[in-house]
Amino acid sequence: MLFKVSTFTWKKNKIRLCVTCQLPQLQDVAELLCLSTRWPHSLQQRCGFRKAGRKPESRRAEEELGPAHTQPPEAAAPRRTSTPHLEQQAPPSSPRAFGRLLRPLVFTVGFTGCSFGSAAIWQYETLKSRVQSYFDEIRADWLEKLRPQKRGDFRKEINQWWQSLSEGQRTVTGIIAANALVFLCWRVPSLQRTMIRYFAADPASKTLCSPMLLSTFSHFSFFHMAANMYVLWSFSTSAVSMLGREQFLAVYLSAGVISTFASYVCKTATGRFGPSLGASGAIMTVLAAVCTKMPEAKLSIIFLPMFTFSAANALKGIIAMDTAGLVLGWKFFDHAAHLGGALFGVWYIMFGHELIWKNREPFVKLWHELRTRGGPGGDGGGAA
Repeated sequence: MLFKVSTFTWKKNKIRLCVTCQLPQLQDVAELLCLSTRWPHSLQQRCGFRKAGRKPESRRAEEELGPAHTQPPEAAAPRRTSTPHLEQQAPPSSPRAFGRLLRPLVFTVGFTGCSFGSAAIWQYETLKSRVQSYFDEIRADWLEKLRPQKRGDFRKEINQWWQSLSEGQRTVTGIIAANALVFLCWRVPSLQRTMIRYFAADPASKTLCSPMLLSTFSHFSFFHMAANMYVLWSFSTSAVSMLGREQFLAVYLSAGVISTFASYVCKTATGRFGPSLGASGAIMTVLAAVCTKMPEAKLSIIFLPMFTFSAANALKGIIAMDTAGLVLGWKFFDHAAHLGGALFGVWYIMFGHELIWKNREPFVKLWHELRTRGGPGGDGGGAA
């Protein structure tokens, strides 16, 4: 039962019910029924009761009797439930609605800059340590020849499987593992409030910035997660070979935040607020980047492998479908996030790579100077 009637009082053709609720989401309704005896007209007609006129004396008497028949909400409603407790956030008023997007906008720009800056530093450190890694690999191969081989060694089999993967597949393995971990966290009842607050993006929520990134790794449905991870795995080899591991991760993480911001803008403009989650926006960026770079590549659907089509036509169809869903108000997918991710992928291949990645040299030189001097407060001994 969703509701439980704990007290029933009849007095002068008036009814007073004290109702407790079994679900936290409906607790406000239960409290409203406990504190008021005014019934909607339709409900009165269905129940066969007539609403009597309220007199000051009877109302004062009911107020005096009220505390004796009601319970505090904490004691009346059990909180242990498998249903996630969704905090109902009031949609922001129209004059201040777009003002709430200022912080998400600053977070999007700042996070994107930090992502590409970190990727440039990571690539610098990788190139710097490549020579040392080369000698380490030679010594490891020499020790491997001297060490007796073990048949059926599990670690060796795992290492062989890992080496058989492409660089792109090894890169997205960590992303897939993070998505699987978050998916398991959704199944823990004690984490429901935390997951809803930080791993579901909603412009009407009190927490705006961190869900823009964390929701990119969040899936509540196993089929949703499996479909997204399959597409990411399929395009990872081409995307990483085209961009490089460091640049690919910067693009992927930035795309997750940018696509969520596009969803924020659309929801605020239309007033259709609600939580969104999933890696679809970031994956749409990867897909759009590959299709833009290699428009003549042949693609097919896993369930219909006999039908093939070019990457350019696939990208046009996806953008057209998401545009139609955005205009017609389809609610099954977050079409604004999909469209934002796809447009960011097209823009990055056509203009962003030249504007951002190829202009990283001054930043890398600054990092090189800071590193060789031992930091801003160093004495320059490391440069000798």
